[in-house]
Amino acid sequence: MNKNLTKEENEIVEYIESATAQSITNAKDEMARYTKIAKEQTSKKIALSIRLPEADIYLLKQKALSSGISYQNIIQSLIHQYTHDKIKAAL
Repeated sequence: MNKNLTKEENEIVEYIESATAQSITNAKDEMARYTKIAKEQTSKKIALSIRLPEADIYLLKQKALSSGISYQNIIQSLIHQYTHDKIKAAL
């Protein structure tokens, strides 16, 4: 049992390694269906309205211009990194 996996993940590994796992007949269709679901979940975006100090936006746009990335993409990247614990905010 792998301690880094959840109980459910360990059960899946045990099932596969037990040689009792059976392939489904419509594997290609199922893979396509789950791929579509995954893409829909990861590509959904929601419009957000936020008020920020004008000076911050000005500086952000300057940095974006010098890096060749839109300021909206920088904001999106920062939020993504923060929500996935890749960066910390000094509040």
